[in-house]
Amino acid sequence: MDLKRRLPILRWSVLRMAAGVRHITTTGQIGDGREAAATEYVLRNARAGDIDDVLAAMDRFAYEKSMLMSIGDEKGLLLDAAVRRADPALALELGTYCGYGALRIARAAPNAKVFSVELAEANAANARRIWAHAGVADRVTCVVGTIGDGGRTLDALANEHGFASGALDFVFLDHDKDAYLNDLLSIVDRGWLRPGAIVVADNVRIPGAPKYREYMRQQQGKGWKTVEHKTHVEYQSLVSDLVLESEFLGPTST
Repeated sequence: MDLKRRLPILRWSVLRMAAGVRHITTTGQIGDGREAAATEYVLRNARAGDIDDVLAAMDRFAYEKSMLMSIGDEKGLLLDAAVRRADPALALELGTYCGYGALRIARAAPNAKVFSVELAEANAANARRIWAHAGVADRVTCVVGTIGDGGRTLDALANEHGFASGALDFVFLDHDKDAYLNDLLSIVDRGWLRPGAIVVADNVRIPGAPKYREYMRQQQGKGWKTVEHKTHVEYQSLVSDLVLESEFLGPTST
């Protein structure tokens, strides 16, 4: 592995990303156009209908052009394994960004319907183009909204997309880290998770989701069974991160 791949955190694109963090919570993007550039790169360079090649192109862009806020190739292997363990018919992602995570879910669970909730319409548009290019647009759907919008997005998932009691097998959390816990509890309150469903949470150490992590620790062996995977922040090997994989044991009385 060459130095650029091992130490991408030193690249200028990462510094630009750090400078653009203030844009993320309001626009869902870094603010330097890298998301649109990544989309065009994939459409130009990846073979149409080849999900593996599309994911590889997204990884190349993140290593060689500009770092992306996707789970990435290293942590993506943890996501893949968790999806295969869940063997979902219905999967939900919170935080679409450029569509990378949903693509990995769709690849690991080829018979699943995958829904991804995204704050930013611009991100949704980019992701839909990438999914169409990969040939999975018939089973991966982006819903623009947030779980914390007073129930509108949850209602849309129920009324328009068939989310119902015990129907949800897998959840991937990769959006606003401060919203992880409340959003997951809102999903639990709807009764959608079946016992045995798996929830994967990215970036639990960096940028960090301390309330979510503490909740899972308190619930260990009660409502949840959690494994903490030590790994690295996406697309570099210097900064450590945590991915939490939690199996839902069923509702508990409080």
